[in-house]
Amino acid sequence: MAGAGRTVAVVDEGDGRQWRERQRRAVRAHAAADERRRAAEQAEAAELVAWFVAEATRRGLPTERLTARAYDGRGRYRTRLRGWYVDRARTRAVDTDGRFHLLTVPGGLRARLLGAEPQPSPAPLVVGAGGRDGESIPLRALLARRLDGDDGA
Repeated sequence: MAGAGRTVAVVDEGDGRQWRERQRRAVRAHAAADERRRAAEQAEAAELVAWFVAEATRRGLPTERLTARAYDGRGRYRTRLRGWYVDRARTRAVDTDGRFHLLTVPGGLRARLLGAEPQPSPAPLVVGAGGRDGESIPLRALLARRLDGDDGA
């Protein structure tokens, strides 16, 4: 009696397909919710950056030509950007058009001769979140410090 005392569960193949489809829908719903959250955070951060530019302009905070640092940290390169550095390391800035920049670039001979062209990026609501050093600061606090004469975190 090979099968005596054992219960064998029979799984209908239709149940497996239904389960996989429910999983796919759940993953899509989770991704959509994550995208909505990210878009809302980016919109809020963009408003903070716009507020900073308006307030810096109103206060007469001088702008300067921004430079970018190579990824390896060994060189600094000219850019065409004007704006305000918002951290002491001078790796984050807001340009006069209200765009947030991470001022790190690949570098190299071309950048040395012609200058670098860092692209704007969405500003984070918390600067430094997830970084290895564990130091982070809310964007609002970082920008307020800069307006108050401190050059960042």
